Amino acid sequence: MSFTQYEQARTRLQRSELAVPGSNPNMFEKAANSAADYIFLDCEDAVIPDDKDQARLNIIDALNDIDWQGKTMSVRINGLDTQYMYRDVVDIVEQAGDKLDTILIPKVGTAADVYVVDCLLTQIEDAKGLKKKIGIECLIETALGGANVMSIAQSSKRLEAFHFGVADYAASMRARTVVIGGLNPDYQCEGALGDQWHAALVNMATACRAYGLRAIDGPFGDFSDAEAYKAAARRAAALGYEGKWAIHPSQIELANEVMSPPEAEVTRAKRTLEALEEAAKAGKGAAQLDGKMIDAASERMARNIVTQAELIASS
Repeated sequence: MSFTQYEQARTRLQRSELAVPGSNPNMFEKAANSAADYIFLDCEDAVIPDDKDQARLNIIDALNDIDWQGKTMSVRINGLDTQYMYRDVVDIVEQAGDKLDTILIPKVGTAADVYVVDCLLTQIEDAKGLKKKIGIECLIETALGGANVMSIAQSSKRLEAFHFGVADYAASMRARTVVIGGLNPDYQCEGALGDQWHAALVNMATACRAYGLRAIDGPFGDFSDAEAYKAAARRAAALGYEGKWAIHPSQIELANEVMSPPEAEVTRAKRTLEALEEAAKAGKGAAQLDGKMIDAASERMARNIVTQAELIASS
């Protein structure tokens, strides 16, 4: 390991992330009673301009009045290029900041974007005497953000996670898409269907793991196609992502299923740790399990799986 190490962001269970428009309060109670690990109440894309002010008020009331049953609660504020952003932060944090876990910043392009929100949050928390420090999460959904993921990942001690916003990212890249988060059949690699989001997903996951952040995959637009949703989630999970958005309640259980390590995988991880512990007692740095060599790298991978399983079990 490098002598340089970065502190890990707070651990949160974030397998499924339900998006709830702030302009539709009828959905709030249903969201609270859902199986989602994480909910973000939206001020941004799901809310038309005429409804922005009312959506903000709805969110404040919802954070204060509804029992969210221990879920991680976030608010997606409007972008820094709009006149709504500062009021989102000021009003929501001043009036419901003690009920808020994180703020999700959309379309982050540079480290300075995070700095602005961090500055506002710090001033409000100090002024209001808020005890709980609110985290920051970033949506990487533009070419600029994709180009700057490494510097953005180091922009604030509040930073906890990156989310891949595939729809706006596709628009920013002028990519030809078929469905939000889906595969384009024209993208072929040696005659086989390829994933045009692979490079962006890898770059974002690398930034997250280098600097201690959680990596979350974004939306899949066709909520009538459960198998395609699960396939997208499996691709992200294979790269190290630990959660995926649900833009429809039907996608919550799908995300929870794919982003939870299978029981057989957990069992093998525990056996790996046991085998290496026994090897260490015998003065050996490696061991064999089911005819395969395992070593310190195997231990780190196994511990990741066991830790995730324990977090799920305790939720």
